[in-house]
Amino acid sequence: MDQDTRTEASRALLDALRARQPIQPLSESYPGINIDDAYEIQLIGVRTEIESGRVVRGHKVGLTSQAMQTMLGVHEPDYGHLFDNMFFPEGSSVSIELFLQPRVEIEVAFVLGERLAGPGVTVADVLRATDFVCPSIEIIDSRIVDWKITLADTIADNGSSAGVVLGGRRTRLDGLDLRTIGTVLRRNGSIVETGASGAVLGNPANAVAWLANKVAAFGVALEPGHVILPGACTRAVDVEGGDVFRADFDGLGHVSIAFPREATE
Repeated sequence: MDQDTRTEASRALLDALRARQPIQPLSESYPGINIDDAYEIQLIGVRTEIESGRVVRGHKVGLTSQAMQTMLGVHEPDYGHLFDNMFFPEGSSVSIELFLQPRVEIEVAFVLGERLAGPGVTVADVLRATDFVCPSIEIIDSRIVDWKITLADTIADNGSSAGVVLGGRRTRLDGLDLRTIGTVLRRNGSIVETGASGAVLGNPANAVAWLANKVAAFGVALEPGHVILPGACTRAVDVEGGDVFRADFDGLGHVSIAFPREATE
């Protein structure tokens, strides 16, 4: 794809969000699209957001668990940017009308205290640079109709990023085994998913290291204060109006978010 075509694709995704109307997969509309094209399309969209006043507050890594790769039919991770307007207070109510076809997933969020710049970032570097971790619920969304995405589609669509809810309890890494944190996701009081943090590339810190090394190719570093979502411990769960979600993490606490039914009426 040439740059004009990439810009056209990025504009189509932006228009889909503004119109609240998903579009056909870019992989169908632009059959020659590859992973490099997809990341360039994402970056065009990121620059557009920044020009409109948005601020990058972190990144998310997606498709790091076997469950999510199987669910979406892809075979490697991806990443997206987290903007300031994507963060919602813990326990708040969020209008479902902000999204097109939202889902939620749960993960151990990393908050950096030091800069991480690849290449060559290791898990030890991640552990040293992390200020604390906390429970999180990520809201993912797709501007591609019916979530019919390939890896290129979700990368171009900013990693399907849409929202973040962070739990208020900070946990330092001293004495914490990031590989063995059990997780439970409840919807309206009923358990819908269980998992463990080790589902994320064996250790969620591996995903943060992967991210730091991946974005280095684009001249980007992970900055102090940035929130890094390393990937879901379980499958994503569809959201409907009236749903209340609560995620519990062994040793880290819990976090919740509600999508009131009134927002859809």
